[in-house]
Amino acid sequence: MEICDYSFEEYIRLITSFHGSVAPGMVIGGFMVDLAKKNLPQGEFFDVICETQSCLPDAIQLLTPCTIGNGWLKVITLGRYAMTFYEKYKGVGVRVFLDPAKIAAWPEIKNWYFKLKPKKEQDSKLLIEQIKESGSSILSLQHVKVQPQFLGKKHKGKIVICPYCGEAYPSEDGKMCRACQGQAPYLSLNPLDEQKGTYALPLKTIPIEQAIGLHALHDMTRIIPGKEKGAAIKRGQIITKKDIPLLQQMGKQCIYVEEENPIGQDFVHEDEAALAFVKAMAGGGVTFTKSPKEGRADLMASRNGLLVVDEKRLEMFNLIPGVMCASCLSFSEVVRGQTLAGTRAIPLFLPKTTLIKAMNVLGDTPLFEVMPLHQARVGILVTGGEVYKGVVEDKFIPIIRNKVEKYRCQVVDALIVPDDRQAIKNGVKRLLNSGADLIVTTAGLSIDPDDVTRQALLDAGVTDMLHGIPILPGTMTLMGHIGSVQVIGVPACALYFKKTSFDLLLPRMLAGLTITRHTLAHLGHGGLFIQ
Repeated sequence: MEICDYSFEEYIRLITSFHGSVAPGMVIGGFMVDLAKKNLPQGEFFDVICETQSCLPDAIQLLTPCTIGNGWLKVITLGRYAMTFYEKYKGVGVRVFLDPAKIAAWPEIKNWYFKLKPKKEQDSKLLIEQIKESGSSILSLQHVKVQPQFLGKKHKGKIVICPYCGEAYPSEDGKMCRACQGQAPYLSLNPLDEQKGTYALPLKTIPIEQAIGLHALHDMTRIIPGKEKGAAIKRGQIITKKDIPLLQQMGKQCIYVEEENPIGQDFVHEDEAALAFVKAMAGGGVTFTKSPKEGRADLMASRNGLLVVDEKRLEMFNLIPGVMCASCLSFSEVVRGQTLAGTRAIPLFLPKTTLIKAMNVLGDTPLFEVMPLHQARVGILVTGGEVYKGVVEDKFIPIIRNKVEKYRCQVVDALIVPDDRQAIKNGVKRLLNSGADLIVTTAGLSIDPDDVTRQALLDAGVTDMLHGIPILPGTMTLMGHIGSVQVIGVPACALYFKKTSFDLLLPRMLAGLTITRHTLAHLGHGGLFIQ
């Protein structure tokens, strides 16, 4: 019995020298590689995708030129004992896997694979004998084609220096290396490294009586519960005798003054840092505090619209020790003048290294935008024989009209048609001719055989159709386009519930946001409306 160019015994010796022990997974892996190579066209250049991290990648690297290091072996952890050999440019290949249905005749292999016995109770000698005897009979093979995104070798691109840790990393990872973004899998045990990350600047205090005639180093807040919260003493203010009772009432016995705390160029005052942050964070439709107070600066809406937050970069920003930003939820409807977010440096003086790190995360694109809501020209198409014949009174048109008019949209046409593909197609054509740039269809969106709305919309030219979303109520919602005209199909639940998927999606559509299957999948979190 041979495995590739080796006898079984030679392969066992190779495993021992390469892997350190005769791992059953590597032995089986040898038969898998052998079977795959025998079913590949001769002379083709191939890559490999392995679906497990355990043992099988070692067999592939031992018996083929494909390694993780040269990029010809990709490990995509799906938890299945399988691998795919494929032509590296077109993706055509074979997938070999350990078939659970075929190992029933081999008890010790079954015990090992399904972990039916603790490892110390397994008969390792019998296990290897059964693997040798079974050979490729416990494997199955499929002809497959690898998806385009897995073809070719991924290049690192430009290598740059991380501004925070000073180490080199691929620029495509962002403005700083992934470790400094909070993804490092370790904690440093070197005290010097921990000190490097500290953001507290030691400052000297003096008794308030000795501060007369000197300048306050920072704003000092007075809080009167339920009445007042603000800076009673401002940064740079000269302390006078009249200020002493006020400071005592505020619980201050010692304070920081500028004269006793010369700040070097390596630190930035909290107000300066906060101002730098909001300038970088503000996008279209957003203004900000020009003069931060007590280290805090706010961002406000400069117009009515939909708040859009770059949630990933906001999280990255908040991972940096010494800075923070809190905001309203992304995709919230906001009005002009409304506070959207607040940011600050946590220490009184922020190290410039931390400021640089924070500014690199913020980058050149805004963190917050307020998207104006388009005042759409709406066409409403109600489908259903019972409504068309007048057996059931239509309630859809007034419900949809009320919802869109809240956004100052105009209903340019509304009609009712029977459950007939041609009638629905003609209805869509009429709405397009009426100048509608948003078409709302209702009913006929489930999977019942007499629900023909989806097919009729395709007949009418709807493209990029998405049907079925993780929102309750409103799962059967449908979305798509006819050219530049947006189309949304609203299921019958809109008749019974005050808030449905339509209420969640309409503002995004009016804001002109691209809605994909990934967008809709994300809506499952928070997509249950309790009514």
